[in-house]
Amino acid sequence: MNRIIIYISGVLIIGIVLVLFVFSSGKNKKSDQDYRKAFSRHYKIFNVGMPENVNFCNEDAPLDLYYVRESLDRELTVNTYWHSSTLLLFKRAYRWFPVIEPILKENGVPDDFKYLALIESNLTNVVSPAGAAGFWQFLKSTGKTYDLEINKMIDERYNLEKATIAACKYINEAHEIYHNWTLAAASFNAGKDRITNALEDQKITNYYDLYLNPETSRYIYRILALKEIHNKPSAYGFYLREKDLYPSIPYYEVDVDTTVTNLVGFANKMDINYKILKEFNPWLRGDNLPNSTEKKYKIKIPKKGYLKYDQLSRQIKQKHLIYKDTIRIDEIR
Repeated sequence: MNRIIIYISGVLIIGIVLVLFVFSSGKNKKSDQDYRKAFSRHYKIFNVGMPENVNFCNEDAPLDLYYVRESLDRELTVNTYWHSSTLLLFKRAYRWFPVIEPILKENGVPDDFKYLALIESNLTNVVSPAGAAGFWQFLKSTGKTYDLEINKMIDERYNLEKATIAACKYINEAHEIYHNWTLAAASFNAGKDRITNALEDQKITNYYDLYLNPETSRYIYRILALKEIHNKPSAYGFYLREKDLYPSIPYYEVDVDTTVTNLVGFANKMDINYKILKEFNPWLRGDNLPNSTEKKYKIKIPKKGYLKYDQLSRQIKQKHLIYKDTIRIDEIR
């Protein structure tokens, strides 16, 4: 009798387990199907699309050529969907383009060359593995060729105004050689000798037909893509309010024509800390400024009160408008 009861109980337990397993499996399967449907419904990625035309310094890119079109498509796609990087470029450009633009204009260089600084350094004072430094990524030897002071304590590759003037000298020289701004821009990356030799060896007269190293092959397309996105941000899904961008910080300049033995003490006299002194004057590479020749240096000091964001934001007249658009954030549908 006990054996019969044990047998029946075992059969019932196995049956219950099987029912639960089947029910659970069906439920999980249905849950997975619902999840996949929800994912498909809510997560959508669209192709960026191609503009009808693009140009660099009014020199049109031949988008009718498949390799030109596909190269531009790559850079538009990368920079549209690399959201964090492109957002930061918008923010930094708002602060630094107003510094670069008038210098380009004064030196007869087209405005589009500001995008070289953008792609060279992301508008930060980075140093490349090859030792190129600053917004314009000058090598030490090239910087000295174009009158930048570079030594252990002073490095004017980090002085945006002086480095931009040096870049203008290089660009104008390159344009005199090629009579073409696109090739002049490519030479900024590869060097004039390399571009000249490639043109002669390949019997080509324009950038878009040249076979070059991967970095220089992408160079102009990266410029074209970021120019396009920067000029039409909402068309590429970027909705930044004016208040989200980094505003310019007002400053005044102090002329220094003697040695400053202690920059920490100098900063304190200017009523700022050492960090701020170095932020505004990254060309000061050490903790002192030697000056045996009595050369006149200009040191930037932020105007009082403008380190506070509330004060800075008062400069932004239309804080809630979308950058380069005429709508407010609450009007976006």
